[in-house]
Amino acid sequence: MAVATDLRRFAGFRAMTVLCLVVLYAPLIIVAIYSFNASSSITRWGGFSFKWYVDVFTGPEAPKFRQAAINSFAIATGAALLSTAFATAAAVAMSRAGRFRGKVASLALINLPLMVPEIVTAVASLVFFITIGFTTGLMTIFIAHIVFCIPFAYLPISARMQGVSDIYEQAAMDLYATPWQAFRLILLPLMAPGILSGFLLAFIISLDDFLITNFVKGAGVETLPTAIFGSVKQGIKPNIMAISTLLLCVSVVFVTLSWIIGRAGQSRK
Repeated sequence: MAVATDLRRFAGFRAMTVLCLVVLYAPLIIVAIYSFNASSSITRWGGFSFKWYVDVFTGPEAPKFRQAAINSFAIATGAALLSTAFATAAAVAMSRAGRFRGKVASLALINLPLMVPEIVTAVASLVFFITIGFTTGLMTIFIAHIVFCIPFAYLPISARMQGVSDIYEQAAMDLYATPWQAFRLILLPLMAPGILSGFLLAFIISLDDFLITNFVKGAGVETLPTAIFGSVKQGIKPNIMAISTLLLCVSVVFVTLSWIIGRAGQSRK
């Protein structure tokens, strides 16, 4: 019989863990700290201040960042809604349709964006839009994000479906409920934690995306990540640290909510 090995017993495990955490999170912590720096220098501490957060909303670049934020949240909301709807339909089909020809291929196709390098997806999306004659802009970003976010929404929804037995739907249909009524009144409420978790995850993936967006956005269209990148190319300024910290906080909140909802759904099974 195989004996489970506790990795924490290996020499150097704790030191390696601490090192990995420092490498991962030290840059984020430094950016967050220096976003409160009163000095215009990004390397010299000049005291604690909210100066650069005020500059984000009232400074000369405020209109650009405001429009970029509106674009980002509008695209992320729409892409998350549609990708979650597609992911929900796919999860129900995979879970309730039984065995059918092409099921494995269909599952692979759903998860393909997770396996393909994002740069390949970005180039392929751009080529596709050019081929069909689409003018790059907000709509091309929206469509590309829907496709890219589907597998991220599918993962928590599929995980939730695996723990939901079909006996509830069968019992409802035995009591003369239609398949649609069984889905809407029985299955959908049971899937709700997974659906909400999938929506939040898709939302933050879309909101934070830079690579695909940068390829398909077209001239004059910006989202928050591309606006930040454009400003950084002209030099790193403290207000960039402030807006990056705000975006980081939004990401952390949504990812945490997705995790909490997923855990709550698991505990209620």
